[in-house]
Amino acid sequence: MDMKVDFNKNADGLIPAIIQDATTKNVLMLGYMNEEALKKTQETKKVTFYSRTKKRLWTKGEESGNFLHLVSVKNDCDNDTFLITVSPDGPTCHKGTDTCWEEENKQNFGFISELEDIIADRKANMDNEKSYVASLFRKGINKIAQKVGEEAVEIVIEAKDNSEELFLNEGSDLLFHYLILLQAKGYTLNDIVEVLKKRH
Repeated sequence: MDMKVDFNKNADGLIPAIIQDATTKNVLMLGYMNEEALKKTQETKKVTFYSRTKKRLWTKGEESGNFLHLVSVKNDCDNDTFLITVSPDGPTCHKGTDTCWEEENKQNFGFISELEDIIADRKANMDNEKSYVASLFRKGINKIAQKVGEEAVEIVIEAKDNSEELFLNEGSDLLFHYLILLQAKGYTLNDIVEVLKKRH
């Protein structure tokens, strides 16, 4: 890997390395590398830092077994910061959390993930008389599955017509009700993604 890296920019010869999960795109931690740490990382495919407290090279996971397997290394525009994508074995933080910011390292689908959180809240609060989603959970799995079937038929009908607006609206209805059905069965979109990844 031929990169121009300015290890001399800082007096200690260290540059920051941002560690990002290659799949979820979540930032897991920040470490520091010298030239030797970068070289070892590239050779072993396990992320190695220079420990400022231990004053030596330190391979993440050498004690815990929670290695960070190298996927790629990118250098920033000033040649003095790395973005390293990894496949982590277990939690990254020494405190046992997925990230050093105590966040769960799970796939995030933007607004869809927010919507899943709202659906989960409605499921947990089924007695909410004003909520359409809560009312579906109260009616049970058969009603929810029926709604998914109805929406699937409607999108098939709209796919054969020329109204983009109706097609997109029916697609939104289908996805919305499918997310509800997933949670009624105890699953989320992440579970479906894992199945698709295995098939791929």
